[in-house]
Amino acid sequence: MEHGQVGAQVSTSGTAHERACAAIDRYARLVDDFPEPGIAFKDLTPVLANAEGLAAVVSALAEKCSGADLIAGIDARGFLLGGAVARELGVGLIAIRKAGKLPPPVFGVDYDLEYGTARLEIPASGLDLRGRSVAVLDDVLATGGTLIAAARLLGLAGARVHSLSVIMELAELPGRAAVAAGLGDDVVVHHLCRG
Repeated sequence: MEHGQVGAQVSTSGTAHERACAAIDRYARLVDDFPEPGIAFKDLTPVLANAEGLAAVVSALAEKCSGADLIAGIDARGFLLGGAVARELGVGLIAIRKAGKLPPPVFGVDYDLEYGTARLEIPASGLDLRGRSVAVLDDVLATGGTLIAAARLLGLAGARVHSLSVIMELAELPGRAAVAAGLGDDVVVHHLCRG
């Protein structure tokens, strides 16, 4: 099969991290000039659409999240990854939602985007997160705002952030430095590849 086709196979040898990197290298689609001219966008959709690619990514992320009491997936790709990782680890899942998707009461954190502001929320009742260790998952670390907001949101609910894990870290953007500045150097940030 050709590069990027859904039925192609990923090697089963090597560590989970190596298998995930191989799947990302093989299946990710590079789109020039998106979302604006001069930007090369790496689309992870074909990686997740390939059964073996998805399994490799989930296994590698599960290794990074091992030891957490719960997994928190950020709306929306973090939901996909978080559910699969939580299932693999035998732990529960928290869906960190965009504003307005949950009934009150909620904990919420506002944060800045390049083009405005956004808000993340979790239920303020029905979940007891006090003292729980929570690993946060998302697809990409770019400027760091979303991961910082998610970690702060969990802190409002009394949880302790175990780690922040993403499939891809955009190395040319200041996400890692922003996370360190916003949350402290002791917060562990994992990525499977750099884009």
